[in-house]
Amino acid sequence: MNKNICFYVFFFLFFFSMMNFILMIYFIMNNLVIFFEWELISFNSVSIVMSMLFDWMSLLFMMFVLMISSVVIYYSKSYMSSELNLFRFIILVLLFVFSMILLIISPNIISILLGWDGLGLVSYCLVIYYQNIKSYNAGMLTALSNRVGDVLILMVISWMLNYGSWNFIFYLNFMKNDLIMEILSVMIIMAAMTKSAQIPFSSWLPAAMAAPTPVSALVHSSTLVTAGVYLLIRFNMLILNTFFIKILLLLGMLTMFMAGVSANYEFDLKKIIALSTLSQLGLMMSILSMGFPDLAFFHLLTHAMFKALLFMCAGVVIHMMNNIQDIRYMGGISIYLPLTCLCLNISNMALCGIPFLAGFYSKDLILEMVSFSNLNFFVFFFYYISTGLTMYYTIRLLFYLMLNDFNLLSVYNLYDEDYTMLNSMFMLLFMSLVSGSFLSWMIFYYPYMIYLPLNLKMMVIYVSIIGGLMGFMISNMKIYSVNKFLLTYNLSNFLCLMWFMPMLSTYGLNYYFLNFSQNLLKIVDMGWSEIYSGQGMMFILKKYSIFYNIFQMNNLKIYLFSFIIWMLILMYLLFMNM
Repeated sequence: MNKNICFYVFFFLFFFSMMNFILMIYFIMNNLVIFFEWELISFNSVSIVMSMLFDWMSLLFMMFVLMISSVVIYYSKSYMSSELNLFRFIILVLLFVFSMILLIISPNIISILLGWDGLGLVSYCLVIYYQNIKSYNAGMLTALSNRVGDVLILMVISWMLNYGSWNFIFYLNFMKNDLIMEILSVMIIMAAMTKSAQIPFSSWLPAAMAAPTPVSALVHSSTLVTAGVYLLIRFNMLILNTFFIKILLLLGMLTMFMAGVSANYEFDLKKIIALSTLSQLGLMMSILSMGFPDLAFFHLLTHAMFKALLFMCAGVVIHMMNNIQDIRYMGGISIYLPLTCLCLNISNMALCGIPFLAGFYSKDLILEMVSFSNLNFFVFFFYYISTGLTMYYTIRLLFYLMLNDFNLLSVYNLYDEDYTMLNSMFMLLFMSLVSGSFLSWMIFYYPYMIYLPLNLKMMVIYVSIIGGLMGFMISNMKIYSVNKFLLTYNLSNFLCLMWFMPMLSTYGLNYYFLNFSQNLLKIVDMGWSEIYSGQGMMFILKKYSIFYNIFQMNNLKIYLFSFIIWMLILMYLLFMNM
């Protein structure tokens, strides 16, 4: 019964994905935008309205989200086959997809918060799905990092009270030169940075690998991490006028560079792919901050396809390796898993931007626009070095997985006959091959043709070849590389651990902030505040009421006692007067 649920959900989501595709083509051809408002409650002058925006962008993104989630659920039918609570897993994934769709179609900042917070909450449930200490810690880090963005969105909601409505989509042109909007746009940028894991919020993204692999495929392709980029694409008119946009460009480039370097030192298969996602998110954020939202959206969609495929291939490999994720134990799998390796190679080449695959169309266009833009050498250098690093860690990964010797067991049984997983991977393989070209025809009204000098035009190929050669050399070093890394142990440690960012965010910021808030709770909320307000007042009133209750009992002893006291006082006064 559980496995049939996977198939029904797959069919349902895939059908809706195709419906969105047909609608999107109709909308693009007729240049349509539909703004839909549904009034939930109207009481006196207060009306609670659910608003939805359907245009080519929201429909296209929804089509990609639904297609990837349908394929991931079909893949889970086999990957999670030994899971007792498969139904619960499917429900969580569907909640995740629903939250993302709510965020995509919302032109209203309050309904965006519902989707945004839904993503954070359900991602916590999915990251701690394998219930152990490591998963709990990773889930808590993910949830706390994302809460920062939630708080900033709440602050944006309170700031937008000044405008009379939360439908931000109508105010973007009007609010460009407003001082309040400067503050609001900085909050939006910072909220997007937390969700899309830019520096200094990067450490949660590799930690979120504690989730099951199908969830990782969904999270890292089209849902959680892309929510921040999508929010900035929607707010792009507003954010381009703010002073913070240059800082976003710098942080995006540093994230791209840092993730690329860290991936070359990492040995966990899923973490390498997670760091490549981080690198691509830095690329999207930085090109967005340069004023090219269409290019960022284009790369977001092409990246979603090959990154989901990459994670699914990694899931098959991990399954075959008895749940071992260390690439040093792997090797020679191309002989035993040819179809999986075919998908893995093509998705990796698409990630590197090999010509005529999905990643090439968006990545090449982005790099040519960077060469064409009026920016300094620092930006140019970081973009191209990061592209070279992508090639570097991809070649290294392929060498470790496919060309080195198998290092795990002397007797092993690797097979490539799980057709449920293979069918789902081949669907994404087809999209990884064709999505780049068909999106470039659909998204841009006219073809981009960028004229550059020959050396600049060929620069992408130069850095790719150099990066590939470096990856080849490092992979062939074998035992000597260990000695070289030991010579520069401190530097290697610094680069491997994402510039010590996990330590800062886990043991530093989170620990001190949580400790500080605990002390505040003890001293203020449960201490002085209680003594001098509610609890203190209750204590005083309680004492007085007990005291007065004795008088109210009309006890004879009290009257006798008071009579004696008064008599004694009277006698004392008389005695003093004498």
